[in-house]
Amino acid sequence: MSIDVNNESGTEVDEQAILDIARYALARMRIHPLSELSVIVVDDDAMEQLHIQWMDLPGPTDVMSFPMDELRPPAKDDEEPVQGLLGDIVLCPEVAKKQGEDAPTQHSMDEELQLLTVHGVLHLLGYDHEEPDEKAEMFGLQAAIVDGWRAEKGMTGPSPAPTVS
Repeated sequence: MSIDVNNESGTEVDEQAILDIARYALARMRIHPLSELSVIVVDDDAMEQLHIQWMDLPGPTDVMSFPMDELRPPAKDDEEPVQGLLGDIVLCPEVAKKQGEDAPTQHSMDEELQLLTVHGVLHLLGYDHEEPDEKAEMFGLQAAIVDGWRAEKGMTGPSPAPTVS
């Protein structure tokens, strides 16, 4: 799996954890091991510009996903995954920090960025949360991936509750 993490935010983040959880999520979703992903970490101003340009919404947001080849997880266990370019995930640590502090189960900015990375991966794979059934599926899968990764890393305590809407 080729995953690039580029921190352009000026904020120190745990880039290795972002890389690790992205790799874990893609493996768990059975994405071809030669597929490519880019994760870019930006400041509030850059995220706000992207949010206005692509969503026509004011202010910075936590995560944005820009799919390329529209890869999807294999539908059946015996189906071979397709190789390709997943696309870009853009994260904003300033928004992540505030969300982690405001969450019912307060958690760190890095924990929030890990959750948002999984959220971004799922969006690249075609998952959405506009409808209640879609939200239940996506957020359930997101929690399972984060919990699985945390367990594999020997992390204890509750996983961050989803703060993305």
